[in-house]
Amino acid sequence: MRLARSRRTVARLSGLVFALVSVLPAEAQDWPQFRGNPQLTGVAADALPVPLKLLWTYEAGQAIESSAAIAGGAVYVGVFSGELISLDLATGKLRWKYKTEGEIGESSPAVSGGMVYVGDLSGYLHAVGAQDGKRRWSFKTRGEIKASPVVSGGKVLVGSYGGSLYAVDALSGRPVWSYETEGPVHATAGIARDLAFISGCDGHLRAIRIADGKQEYAVEVGAYTGASPALAGDIAYFGTFDNQVLAIDLRHKSVIWEYENPRRKFPFYSSAALAGGKVVVGGRDSMVHALDTKTGKAVWTFAARSRVDSSPAVSDGRVFFGAHNGRLTALDLQSGKQLWQFEAGAALTASPAIAGGRLVISSHDGVVYCFGQ
Repeated sequence: MRLARSRRTVARLSGLVFALVSVLPAEAQDWPQFRGNPQLTGVAADALPVPLKLLWTYEAGQAIESSAAIAGGAVYVGVFSGELISLDLATGKLRWKYKTEGEIGESSPAVSGGMVYVGDLSGYLHAVGAQDGKRRWSFKTRGEIKASPVVSGGKVLVGSYGGSLYAVDALSGRPVWSYETEGPVHATAGIARDLAFISGCDGHLRAIRIADGKQEYAVEVGAYTGASPALAGDIAYFGTFDNQVLAIDLRHKSVIWEYENPRRKFPFYSSAALAGGKVVVGGRDSMVHALDTKTGKAVWTFAARSRVDSSPAVSDGRVFFGAHNGRLTALDLQSGKQLWQFEAGAALTASPAIAGGRLVISSHDGVVYCFGQ
């Protein structure tokens, strides 16, 4: 299903105050959740110069699709074996392991208030002590969890394949509310103005009130969506399985622009990064696309030569992403020129996490890589 282009794009954009300033976590040196912050912008506070050096690796034993969180000098990542592991950021030394009820897929840890939260494919949301790796509580949803938890207003928000977005008390694990959609909730919720935004498998972008779980509004996008929405100002950006990247006006509740590769029609599964007036997103067309935030026109594209499900991370004018061919690549944000590349040897579908002058990414052969200077 194709979306009709808005005829009021220019007029509408002229009235928008577009703030592409990343909302940083409480500690600027941390990357405490999927995409780095609750707005899911994928922008790091730290400058990460290239070329990077491989500082350490950790062999987890099984595939890793979960993207790392970095907080308080520690790395947290989920493994398909069903282990949540914590590593020392400086050395890569194992701090602790925590065993979940099922495998951990794409759900990435969120760190807040001395706790680490992660979902598993058996449908459990877990709360674990960040220092000791001990279980504080677990909560059972009605389907497998591939979404990453986010913490807002004392609640942990996470979606499951049972079709609901859940809010659970962050301290006790007590269910606060659940909102039932019309399909699996794969995407991670983006947070803005006391609302949780989920781009879903039911073809809608939904705004759910964090306080009570009631739907504020929904925008029909007409396409299955696996990517999470990146939020800036009054606009949400995300790709769809209908081969498009969309910009949604949250005030007028309508589509501002659509982008589609004119030659290669493939889905966008990667979540977008927002920096420097650009929407940067990987595609299953084996390319990374940088789009103008106002018009949706391509500023540059980069041929990755393998599909890119890894969501790009931006640091100091550089874009970092992984690809299915095992290459971790750094590009110049302004030009798209390749600056650096590393061959991991196995698929990289997890997204980079950047904090403390380090970049952490994990591979399908179970290796956690840490890069820096």
